[in-house]
Amino acid sequence: MHGSPVPGLGDAIFLARNRGTQRTETMLLWLTLTTLWSTVCWADPMYGNAKGWYFSTPPEDENVITGIRVFVSPIGIFRSIQVRSGSTWSEKYGISGGHSQEFILWPGEHITGMYGSHKIYMRYLVVYTNFGRWATFGKEDGQSFVVYPDQFGKVLTGVFGQYQALGITGIGFKWDYPLESSTVTTTK
Repeated sequence: MHGSPVPGLGDAIFLARNRGTQRTETMLLWLTLTTLWSTVCWADPMYGNAKGWYFSTPPEDENVITGIRVFVSPIGIFRSIQVRSGSTWSEKYGISGGHSQEFILWPGEHITGMYGSHKIYMRYLVVYTNFGRWATFGKEDGQSFVVYPDQFGKVLTGVFGQYQALGITGIGFKWDYPLESSTVTTTK
């Protein structure tokens, strides 16, 4: 008996609480696993203060980045960023405004490294490619970082980060092996 004045009621309450606990534990386990498999829990690091609203390039756009565009405010803060897949630009991630700077990759060219700096907001980014080219966005100011893939042959396949009222506060990069281009060979 579990302290109920009605015989058997205490046992029923005890069992109901246990079932509720099991449901709660099951729900927490499900929530934990869902979070771990979501893009919010990617293991890739984010550079900067990383506060505010989260953004990420969609998984279907990954592995085909052909350009990058950054919008910089008059005081040097990154307002937003876009990536290009094929010939189509993504939505702007961040807030509107700023002067745009863009870098279009050549066929077969991939982004293989980044150098940047930040204070409260992102301020500088240098993009390096496998063709030995690079492009700079903004002006160097604040704490710097260097990012490159963890394995030779991987390239930039996605961008994620966070932003607040004035611009991008943190940025991270997804790296993977490039998709093989499908070419058709004909013989004459």
